[in-house]
Amino acid sequence: MSGPSTYEPKTGFTKWLDARLPVVRLGWDSFVDFPTPRNLNYWYTFGGILTVCLMIQIITGIVLAMHYVPHIDHAFASVQRIDRDVNYGWLVRSIHAVGASMFFLAVYMHIFRGLYYGSYKAPRELLWILGVVIYLLMMAAAFLGYVLPWGQMSYWGAMVITNLLGAFPIVGGPITEWLWGGFSVGNATLNRFFSLHYLIPFLIAGVVGLHVWALHVPGNNNPTGIEVKSNRDTLPFHPYYTSKDGFAIVLFMVIFAFFVFYWPDALGHSDNFIPADPLVTPALIVPEWYLLPFYAILRAVPDKLGGVLLMFGAIGILFVLPWLDTSKVRSMRYRPLARWFFGFFVLACLGLGWAGAELPDTPVPGLGAIGVDFLLMGRVLTVYYFAYFLVILPILGFVEKPSERPASIEESVLGSSSKSAPAAVPAE
Repeated sequence: MSGPSTYEPKTGFTKWLDARLPVVRLGWDSFVDFPTPRNLNYWYTFGGILTVCLMIQIITGIVLAMHYVPHIDHAFASVQRIDRDVNYGWLVRSIHAVGASMFFLAVYMHIFRGLYYGSYKAPRELLWILGVVIYLLMMAAAFLGYVLPWGQMSYWGAMVITNLLGAFPIVGGPITEWLWGGFSVGNATLNRFFSLHYLIPFLIAGVVGLHVWALHVPGNNNPTGIEVKSNRDTLPFHPYYTSKDGFAIVLFMVIFAFFVFYWPDALGHSDNFIPADPLVTPALIVPEWYLLPFYAILRAVPDKLGGVLLMFGAIGILFVLPWLDTSKVRSMRYRPLARWFFGFFVLACLGLGWAGAELPDTPVPGLGAIGVDFLLMGRVLTVYYFAYFLVILPILGFVEKPSERPASIEESVLGSSSKSAPAAVPAE
């Protein structure tokens, strides 16, 4: 926990402001003098990276909204005009489009880090749940934004995804008609999607504020999973972690810039550069790469309603994860069996993404006529995905014998001859 505030206003104005609206004190206690575990590695820098990504998406989105026309007869042309006629429009659009992929790349690394180091365990359950809410809002914003260019994949993606909601009994039909603004995907649909796409990033920013607040109550988790026991276990956030996060953000921005300037359309679909045509169905309708694992889960079930329930269940299960993992040890650094199963889980997620991008029995390049049954592959990996949360993690907490942990965070960094704490000691 952050403890009592150490901020001391120096000038007359800051004293006057602090007595009425202590925003400077809040910033100082949250991002300058906040005690942070001294053993955080670079996997913990993705929180800062995600903040930068959100700011980029909001700023570029506001600029693009000034030139975009949410009408089915003009949307595609307005995007082309942004690229060709608006001053630096090509740059702003490329940053926004690539930024969506970079945002999801960073959030997946953030999620996998949380899974590996047990950041969802008590007392950080609400912190984790708020993170899952942010992830859901990101997915909604990404889908809505994908529809806005009104290309072939935009139109047909909207048709497929919105039709899925119709699988729900009783409420499915009315919800679908409300999203469409009528009885088919059309101009009203595009207007609604544009409005919601513009709104959701600000909702994300609000939930991020709650996420940071929830983080600052129990404090950061750390790679050992051991709670802070003394001041020797922590360092001030500034300058130690501001410089470390700053270095990681610069490296991430280099990758970001490479795609923006040299490969801006690599992460999109070529069919979306064709104007939407309701009379011509693309050979393969797929979402963006960051939603492909869930698309593979959807296709894994032959029943429409079952597939939709399983797809939403794949995200919903993350909300109850803190109560599914029965192990008393947070970090998988000290859980040898859990590390293996986690590695298989990461491979399963990557495999689901591959399966979601391909048609069943698609020939694999370099193997001639040999094909891979991607439908069967998706089904097998879907079983493992759910088994990891519902079977493996609950059982491992009872049968796994963790290795010994350091007695303190300080010891994990500096080493000590003091006796290590038993691994089975419950997390504080």
